[in-house]
Parts: sequence; C-alpha cells; structure tokens
Amino acid sequence: MTPLRRIAVIGNSLPRRCGIATYTTDLKNAISIARPDLEACIVAMTDRGQTYDYPPAVAFQIRDNNIEDYIRAADFLNAGQFDTVCLQHEFGIFGGEAGAHILVLLSRLAMPVVTTFHTVLDKPSPAQRTVMERIVDASSKVVVMAHKGRELLRDVYLVPDDKIEVIPHGIPDVAFVEPDAAKARLGFEQKSVILTFGLLSPNKGIDVMIDAMPSILRRCENAVYVVLGATHPNLVRSEGEAYREGLMARVRELGIDDHVVFLDRFADLATLLEFISMCDVYVTPYLNEAQMTSGTLAYSFGMGKPVVSTPYWHARELLADECGVLVPFGDAAAIGSEIANLLTDAARRQAMSRRAYAASRTMTWERVAERYAAVFENARQGHRLKVFVRSDVGAQEPRSPAPPDMQIGYFLSMCDDVGLFQHAVHSVPDRAHGYCVDDNARALLLACALNGPGERPLPDVLTTRFAAFVQHAWNPDTRQFRNFMGFDRTWLEDRGSEDSHGRTLWALGEAARRDASPARRLWAAALFAQALSIAESFRSPRAWAFMLLGLDAYCAVAPDDVHAREVRHSLADRLMSCLASVETPDWIWFEEGLAYENARLPQALILTGMATQMPQYLDAGLRSLRWLMTQQTSAAGYFRPVGTTGFGEQRQPPRAFDQQPVEATATIAACLAAWRGDGDAEWKAMAMRAFAWFLGRNDLSVALVDPITGSCRDGLHPDRANENRGGESVVCYLLGLAEMRQLARAHSLMTKPAPLRAVGA
Repeated sequence: MTPLRRIAVIGNSLPRRCGIATYTTDLKNAISIARPDLEACIVAMTDRGQTYDYPPAVAFQIRDNNIEDYIRAADFLNAGQFDTVCLQHEFGIFGGEAGAHILVLLSRLAMPVVTTFHTVLDKPSPAQRTVMERIVDASSKVVVMAHKGRELLRDVYLVPDDKIEVIPHGIPDVAFVEPDAAKARLGFEQKSVILTFGLLSPNKGIDVMIDAMPSILRRCENAVYVVLGATHPNLVRSEGEAYREGLMARVRELGIDDHVVFLDRFADLATLLEFISMCDVYVTPYLNEAQMTSGTLAYSFGMGKPVVSTPYWHARELLADECGVLVPFGDAAAIGSEIANLLTDAARRQAMSRRAYAASRTMTWERVAERYAAVFENARQGHRLKVFVRSDVGAQEPRSPAPPDMQIGYFLSMCDDVGLFQHAVHSVPDRAHGYCVDDNARALLLACALNGPGERPLPDVLTTRFAAFVQHAWNPDTRQFRNFMGFDRTWLEDRGSEDSHGRTLWALGEAARRDASPARRLWAAALFAQALSIAESFRSPRAWAFMLLGLDAYCAVAPDDVHAREVRHSLADRLMSCLASVETPDWIWFEEGLAYENARLPQALILTGMATQMPQYLDAGLRSLRWLMTQQTSAAGYFRPVGTTGFGEQRQPPRAFDQQPVEATATIAACLAAWRGDGDAEWKAMAMRAFAWFLGRNDLSVALVDPITGSCRDGLHPDRANENRGGESVVCYLLGLAEMRQLARAHSLMTKPAPLRAVGA
C-alpha cells in the first residue's frame, strides 16, 4: 500500500476561540511537523452568524447549520483523494438535533474516518445515542483521551474494544522550570500564584475557587488567584459579560480585590505557557464529573505543575499516583485547605511537580502525532466499503432485527367514509386537499397485502371504501381514471395522469388475485380488463411499469386473456427498448435522468421475466436495479433515496434531498423480487437497508415512523424531517413493513441462516 499522502482534520479551528479549535489546530500542526511528507489540512466548523480569518491550513469551512455545506465538504474531500479524515467530535459544534448534520458528511465519504470523541456521555439522550452510534458505524477507528472513555464506549455504546484507541491529550514539549523567572516577567514577584485558564463559563467552578480564597489567605497571605481567559463566546452572545461581572462582584463582596486577578484575553500559546510557568498551583474546580477531556489540565500537568482538581473523569485518571490532589465537587473549604497545604509545603509541592512532569512525557504533541499517524495507517489498511457478499459455499442469509408489529391506528385515522385523505398537517388529516385515486389505489394494495398469512386483514368495510373510490374514479366517457377529488366529493378533473391510471390498474390486478372477497375479486378483474385497452397508448415508462405489475397479478388469475398477455409483452418490450437506447457502461437506466419510484421499472421487468420465462427481461431488470442501488447507497452503506431536487436532471448523480418514503418502499419490493429472481442473498440485505431508512438509518439519523401508531413522516429535508404524515407516506411504510414481515415469516420456516459476512465491517 502506498504511504499516506493527504489527511484532513474536521473540527473547529483557530482563530475561533474554544478548546476544540485549539486542539484541532495543534493536532494538525503536530502531524505536519512529525510527518513533513504528509499533507494535512483542516475542514473548519463555523458557528452560526460568525466569520473568522482562517489561516491557509483551513482548506474548507462548513457553516454548522447549512446542510449543503456538509455535502460540499464531502465532495471536496472525495475529489481531493484524501487518504484519511480525522473527525473531532464534540456535542454543540455541528448542526441538527444532537449534531446529526455531521452524518450527512460522513455518509458520503469514500475514505476511512478516524473519530476523536472529546465527550462520551454515560447517559445520552436518545438522539445523542443515535448520533454517537452512527458516527461509530461510519468510523474505522475511534479515539478517546482517557481510559474512562474506552470503558463507556464499550459498556454504554457496545463499541468493540479493538475499534477503540486511547491517545492522551497532547501537550507542548517544554523544559521543566521553576516559577520565579516567569513571575518576575509578569509582575507577580514574591507572590504565591494559583492559576486557572480557559474560557469562562459557569460549569468551570470559578465561583467556588473565589469562595475558597479567604481561607487560603489566612494561611498564605501573599496568595494570588489569576483567572486567565476570555468569557466563552456563546455565553457572551447570550448574556454578555454578566457571568464575569458576577464573579468580580463576589470578589469585592469578600474583600479580596487585591488577591484575585481577572485577565480577560484569549491567550496565544506563548503567553499561555508563560503564565503556566509562573504558577505555583494550578486549579480546575469544574462542577461536572462527566468531563472526558480537559486541555487546560493536560497543559498544566505537562509543565509539571501541582494540580488541585475536582474528580471529573480526566482528572481522576491523570492525577493518580500522587501526581495531583482531588477534592469534592463544589466544596470551597476542601479546595482552600488543599491549596493552602501545597502553598505552605514547598517540599511536597516540588515532589508533586517532578512526578507530574515525568509522567507527562508520553503526552507531548510529537508522541501524540506519531500515534495518530499509526492509527491512520491502520484504519486505511482495514478500510472497506461495507459490501455484503455471498460465501464461496453458497448464499448466506442476512440477519436483521425482527420488523415492528403491524400497527394501523394512524392509517385508520387518515380515512373517512370516502377513502384515504391525501395529506395531513402534522398528524391531523388535511381536508383542504381532499383525496386522490393514487393513494386510494395504494390503500387497496395494502388491503391485499394484509390478507396474507400472519397479518390481520383490514376491516372489510374499509377495503370496500377503497374499491368504491376506484370504481367512482373510473370515467366511462374518457375511459380513464380521474385522480383528484375535493373534500366535497367533487372531481377536480375528467382524467388523471398516465401514472395514476397505471397505478390504479396495478391495484386492480392485485385485488383480482388477493382480495378477501370473491365478489370484489370478480369486480377488480372486470374493471382491470375494461381499463387496460386505452393504457396501451400511454407514453410514460412508469405507467408501463405500474401496468406490468398489475398484469403480473391479473394474468395469474386470467391466463386465457390473450389481449392481456399481448399487452404485457408489448409494455415489457417498450421498457427494453428504452433501456437499449439510453444505456451506457456508466448509466444503466431507462431514461436520461432519475425521478420518482425508480425501482418500479426494474421490478416490473423482473416479475415479467419470471412469469413469462423470458430471461432477457429478468436480466435487464436485475442489471438496471443493481446499477440503481449503486446510486441509492451511501459510502457508509446506508440506503439513500434519490432526492426530489434532482428530478429532471440528465445523467447526473442523484441529489440527496428531499427523500421520500415512496422510494424506500419501491426499493424494498424490487430487491425482494430480484432475490426471488436469482437467489442472490445480497438483494435481501439491500431490502433490509432500504427498510431501515424508515427506522432511522438515514442521512439525518432520524426515525420517520412511530411504531406504536404506524404513522410515517413525509420524508427528509436537508436539515430536518417533514413533520406532516400524509396518506401516501403511511401506506408506503405499511406496504414496506408487510414485505419485511413476510420475509421474516419465510425465514422462520427455514433452517436458521448462517450469519452474513460483511467485508470491512
């Protein structure tokens, strides 16, 4: 394998003022120094409404709330052929719920990802857990800076131990020096200096340390507490300098103005090291145990400073073996006592300094950069796209969690005595948009699907309503189906689209084969035959596909209908002609662009090929569906439907958004048809991934369905889910669920399958 050439670090970057910006910049610089042959750059996260004068090392920036920036960043990294991407993850620096926008970028990357988790929560919210799990899935390796992080990743998030690396927070490699010279330069001669540095915010516990100062001064009269750092920018934006002013007011109230110094500045590295050099004791009185990493602690420890700290996770590990002192959270008396003890015991203080400095030598940025480079190499050697394959000794069956129960409560709430409503406002049926034959035909398909074994059929009165809607949609004057009806039961047109006519024929064909009522089966077959003739003149490939799906069912119950058989061959030949006229080695499709319900075209050919014993139809369907799945699969292996914003574009990769349930449902059905056509277990895995899109395995890591009610959101926008839950969406989810439940039942009747082998998983 060729050596690493290019790596990119994603995170905040100086001159943005925060700990992640400092860490990202320091890590990038350390890698560049340790490996001069390796080109390293930063992809910088920019917080909302801010601009920064980034240095040349920042090759790309992402506005945290702009989903398109994440997509463009992925395109930039892929086009630049970076060997590895190193993500610096912290909650709050990425957009979306729990920072889910970063998943949009990760899912598109072609190279391995190494993620550094600066925070690992022991009690994450559901959204935080989902985002963390998706990031782990997308990463070849994950890095934490403390062994507690490894423990939490294993126990809370079930991350395999061999995927986790513990690399300490980096520190500057500076000589050990006594504080007197730096005190003289900074104007603190003859003082016992206590230091805290970093961005000020209430969780830092500065107020507790201020309350401890009077007790320290009673034992060490020359003590000075120096608070070095600007107020956190987010705090300044929300409430100005109220927090700092409150701290200063407390100092005045205690009468210790001459012993507490606030230096309101964001110190550069040289200034920071000078201030650490001059302190006698460093203190981190943080209030929250769940702090996995503290750069300020690491820097002070690395310069051999005695540290008094509350026992947050990082401090508990770093200050073991008498390398520092731990005190209870929020306990001003304990902090005061321990600091005074150190300031008045020079021998103990100096011994602690030497132990800390010696223990920190493995933490220098040079050593950290070497370890990261080794992890990058390891990640690249083990990186493979997660492609599911068959075993050499036969097809292996993919394993998947049992699909949810079939819940139709929400579906029933979307129906009235006319049929299924078209749209909803959130979860409330929207009467303003009435009904359409498209959705009621889909509802009739669902009624047929629920007549299968293991499912509870819809109430017969409801199936009758869908059938009645279809019957009423038939216009004998035009010999086509109307589509749109207002809430007042007035038809809004004399005829609908070719596609809606084709979809209605599909539903009628399935009803002729699978309806629970013998009388309705006869009705459906008769109306199908009546409505088929005019459809021969249609020009829409999707209408042809829908009709072929209906003919697959109708011809099974009317094998003597010569006309239907002729139409089936004619429509299949038209699709074959489209494919032959458009197909190229890199565009194996029927049209110049991708649009909606794409998978129905290959599905129609696959089913027709199997039913008519015409291998050319089957082969064309499999070939085109296999190509389509390359367009609908992210680099991380997740299903990504063709986005609606790309409809109409010619021979372009599909757009990512908006994503709609109808695409997932069509893909599930097509992939399962392909599996039945050639027996390749990979098709089952693809169907499972398409169904998992409903459950949250998608670009935004957002579940679209409520498994308790069976409702389904209308899709994914670039930055959020569409909260409306219309008729099409709920029927599409339930149709896909019915397919997956049928598959699960079939598996339960077979021998327990061998586990799926995932290359690179």
